[in-house]
Amino acid sequence: MEWLHKSFHELHQMEIYALFKARVDVFVVEQQCAYPEVDEFDLQATHIWLHDNQKMVAYARILPANSKYQEVSIGRVLVTNNYRGKGYGKQLMKQAVHYAANHFKSNIKIQAQQYLATFYQSVGFKQISPAYLEDGIWHIDMIWEHK
Repeated sequence: MEWLHKSFHELHQMEIYALFKARVDVFVVEQQCAYPEVDEFDLQATHIWLHDNQKMVAYARILPANSKYQEVSIGRVLVTNNYRGKGYGKQLMKQAVHYAANHFKSNIKIQAQQYLATFYQSVGFKQISPAYLEDGIWHIDMIWEHK
């Protein structure tokens, strides 16, 4: 298994396909949520993922400050179905936070599905908003403070 991180412009065609397919499979199909999954933020993002013999294991995107939020942000966090329950989500978030903290030296904001609050707290995020409904799913805003 190997962790990779690339800007959109560094991605190869098959990497783009694999990243977008995993995101659509999880966020649109599994969660039955129709929304524009691929958006303009992908062009600004650093894409970070773990693959196992060309199979997508885990993925997230990191956005620079003043793109989606004033702070740097991590989003589109996922672990594919066959790899869930094995700790890859926590590894992914640690990789993403480490990358963002070292490259941007900034606080990190996320929009988390509310039921995952404890998971994100376990990697240092704190809730900063009440729960709100977005695309039919309860979310909260959370922050990781750069020290």
